[in-house]
Amino acid sequence: MSRFESIDVTRLRWFAGVAEELHFARAAQAMGISRQRLSRTVIELEEELGAKLFVPGAQPTQLTADGEELLTAAREILANVVEEPARAAEDEGERLRVGFVPGVTVTKWERIWRERFPELPLEMLAIPMRDQESALRAGVVDMAFVRLPIDREGMSAIPLYRELPVVVVPKDHPISVFEQVSTLELADERMQDAADLDEAAMTMEMVAAVSGAAIVPHSIARLHARKDLVYRTVTDVPTTEIALAWPQERTTELVEEFVGVVRGRSARSSRSPSGQDSKKPQAKMPVRGAKKPVGGKKPAPAKRGGAVQKPGKRRGR
Repeated sequence: MSRFESIDVTRLRWFAGVAEELHFARAAQAMGISRQRLSRTVIELEEELGAKLFVPGAQPTQLTADGEELLTAAREILANVVEEPARAAEDEGERLRVGFVPGVTVTKWERIWRERFPELPLEMLAIPMRDQESALRAGVVDMAFVRLPIDREGMSAIPLYRELPVVVVPKDHPISVFEQVSTLELADERMQDAADLDEAAMTMEMVAAVSGAAIVPHSIARLHARKDLVYRTVTDVPTTEIALAWPQERTTELVEEFVGVVRGRSARSSRSPSGQDSKKPQAKMPVRGAKKPVGGKKPAPAKRGGAVQKPGKRRGR
């Protein structure tokens, strides 16, 4: 077990979460992290240990012998972990927790934040759409990229962009030859209930299994893209809207800074707290060698070619 003791406790905890759940998406949701981040952590662990922890391509997910060994060691290590006061104090320090619902890509904003505020921790947490509002009101996250509508009472919300609806069908379906369709053209299709976007992966499974169809936002279709399915724009279904929301009473400077990042403000913008100091007016320094006007009179106009340029006159050509 000694070869596992050097592994960071957080990485061990994440590995144990997916190893016990045997489902990456559910484990990531339960731990409040993105599936991509969880997968990357597992890949890094496999590279560090020089061994596969999960059987490649296995459905459902299965542990290898090395994975079983690590899980046993991880349980023992985690059972003996004592949270250090220093770590607890760090957790209570300044940080920003931003949630995002399925389909929202936050990579760009996360990168800009880390470049602009490397000393301020930013946690990007994947949250189910069904919990988007409760996560904000309960303080699980400070802000969240949500899919409207939500109850606006006590909430600030900045609409960001709209998503086109698409219909997902098997790739050999007659609809696949079109670029866009209307709901009238889908009247005879076996439509799957796609209202619960948190279960979109299962919806796609049903579409593929029974040769049906489902209408979802474009980003959801892209998130759960499969080789055996295609999606086409639906022309007469309302778009959905993505917004950045947070409780009004918890509008902190960090929240305002993140709003600035999302809205594309520069680091020196006077509308962001960190840019206000740099925008304060500076006292003008006198130019060395310049003479002060005597008696409050303005200095004489500059000469061109030895003659005084009179106001209102233009030289002829």
